[in-house]
Amino acid sequence: MNITLKQLSVFTTTARLSGITKAAQALSMTQSAASQSLKELENTLGHPLFTRYGRKLVINDHGQALLSKATQMLALQTQIQQPTTVELQGELKVAASVTIGSYVMPQILASFIAKHPRVEPKLAISNSDFVTDKLMAGQAHIGLIEAPISHQSLHLSPWRSDELAIFCAADNSLATQNKLTIEDMSKQRRILREHGSGTRTVFVNAMQQQGGIISHSMDLARQEAIKQAVKANLGLGVLSLLSIQQELALGIFKVLPSPLNLNRQLSIIQSEHYYYDPLVNAFYDFLQQQRSNDQ
Repeated sequence: MNITLKQLSVFTTTARLSGITKAAQALSMTQSAASQSLKELENTLGHPLFTRYGRKLVINDHGQALLSKATQMLALQTQIQQPTTVELQGELKVAASVTIGSYVMPQILASFIAKHPRVEPKLAISNSDFVTDKLMAGQAHIGLIEAPISHQSLHLSPWRSDELAIFCAADNSLATQNKLTIEDMSKQRRILREHGSGTRTVFVNAMQQQGGIISHSMDLARQEAIKQAVKANLGLGVLSLLSIQQELALGIFKVLPSPLNLNRQLSIIQSEHYYYDPLVNAFYDFLQQQRSNDQ
């Protein structure tokens, strides 16, 4: 029995979503049809491709060995079916963590679309955990994050550097200090991003490396909410310098120097599901070119 593209599609989608029910829904198939297709593929190959834990399917070593080849074949099928043209086209789904999505990605997407006007950009913005989930679910072609990750199914590429700032309202009593100590910061309430945010992860790790204590904080999911809380003198804010440039220029906030190393690496993350997509590869190259231009 020959292996079909339909079987490979069911296989790769099941691997991406870790379940045959979700795969069937994504492919607009009945669950029984998707299950039968996967079973036929495994029978043809002579070995299972997943380990089953209840309703969850976890790809095994045989599946991992097949996944990149199957993904490449399906990508080639998509290319063959597209109209022959030298111009890039299609939907480009980008997922970005908040700082990148709000302050960096709009201009980059605008520049990319200016070169490739037949591309339709889609930008989803949330924290780094959200971006990772989007990539794993196949709901984004490429992701950009602020937190370091280690994930066997995702490829991480360094992109560009960024720096976090500890800041307060201009009329805060700490605004006149030349440098905060770890003890000073341990006593202050911090206005931080929520758990799962790359900004929070970098700050917490930097504090722990210096023996600092985060005894109390206000956790907010929106950068604007953090800014408003700092303006009201509820505590010290921690955000990327990119996100507070306007307030610093207007004298609303004051950056507080500290002994913490708050430099961080922004990264591109990719799923092997889209390694061979010409549009995704072109956008990846464009991102790396933008990094080189900024240096």
